[in-house]
Amino acid sequence: MTTVTKASPVPHLKSLEWPFFEDRHRQLAQALDAWCAESLPHGHGPDVDAECRALVRALGKAGWLRHAVGGPAFGGAAEQIDTRAICLLRETLARYNGLADFAFAMQGLGSGAISLAGTTAQCQRYLPRVVAGEALAAFALSEPLAGSDVAAMQCSALEDGDGYVLDGEKTWISNGGIADFYVLFARTGEGEGARGISAFIVDADTQGFEIAERIDVIAPHPLARLKLSQCRVPKSHMIGAPGEGFKIAMRTLDVFRTSVAAAALGFARRALQEGVQRSLARPMFGAHLADLPLTQAKLADMACTVDSSALLVYRAAWQRDQGQNVTREAAMAKLMATEGAQRVIDAAVQLFGGQGVRSGETVESLYREIRALRIYEGASEVQQLIIGRDLLKSARELS
Repeated sequence: MTTVTKASPVPHLKSLEWPFFEDRHRQLAQALDAWCAESLPHGHGPDVDAECRALVRALGKAGWLRHAVGGPAFGGAAEQIDTRAICLLRETLARYNGLADFAFAMQGLGSGAISLAGTTAQCQRYLPRVVAGEALAAFALSEPLAGSDVAAMQCSALEDGDGYVLDGEKTWISNGGIADFYVLFARTGEGEGARGISAFIVDADTQGFEIAERIDVIAPHPLARLKLSQCRVPKSHMIGAPGEGFKIAMRTLDVFRTSVAAAALGFARRALQEGVQRSLARPMFGAHLADLPLTQAKLADMACTVDSSALLVYRAAWQRDQGQNVTREAAMAKLMATEGAQRVIDAAVQLFGGQGVRSGETVESLYREIRALRIYEGASEVQQLIIGRDLLKSARELS
């Protein structure tokens, strides 16, 4: 059993006073903070699958999953997914429990394409169960040879009568092995590269669909490699029109990419909190660790990194909620928040000394949690390319 220290409730974060937020966001963050302090476990046991299912049910029962989908008619909190709300939710959940953040995020990401582009029938069938925590969702985009380069996708979907027959593999699929349905992307051939990809809903019990491999990672989460062999789905399970899959995938990622940065921010806030408490409590050279100028300088750097990341995260979230294009801003937020959180957490481990690398320590758990965030939903290097290309595009348009 992994045990971590309990996070201290923060009834009112100063950042909530920023003009990015409305009163409803402040109330949401404070209510979730109180719920997390009361309801979330402070570690995890050996059965991660069971715990993830339990967390999804708990998040659904408490009403938090309403914010992960769009459309009040289907259980959503609003017509459109509120980016600031999901960022505040992920930041708070991550500060308390990394697996709880994962569980929430996957319900949103896995059903996001349905919220954004699904038919009324698709929304009615899947979204209410996602909101209630009764159906676990997954987003199946990556393949063994197509991760950052989505256009290299090889999984195929051939039209056959009233359905499509899917063949191929997907890998690094979060919730793989426990999801009830997968929003899966496959090549239907309307054009070359990204233009010939379509989106489908594949129920976990569909014939020809199987979990080929479970993948273990340093921060335990349900992950799997999927195999599709003559997997037949009806045409009614296509999301959007043929060939629109890449656009749907990118729209979905645009909604949730900023929230990855928010999760990293939550991890970083927790690491800073742990570092401050450790420095105040640990005796050192006749005083305390906190009395050393080197410690104060390290804490200052950590605090500056946390606030810088928070400003980028909630700028991007606010802009998206205003209907603005946030390609560059979301990439900046994800790049800086994830890379910054890695530095903050590493500094916290250093403040703990040998205790910081002991299995089950909070900062040790955070150290394992943060590493994947610098890779998934667009690695840091991909974010750098996005930012650089967008800057050059703007410069050319002005010239």
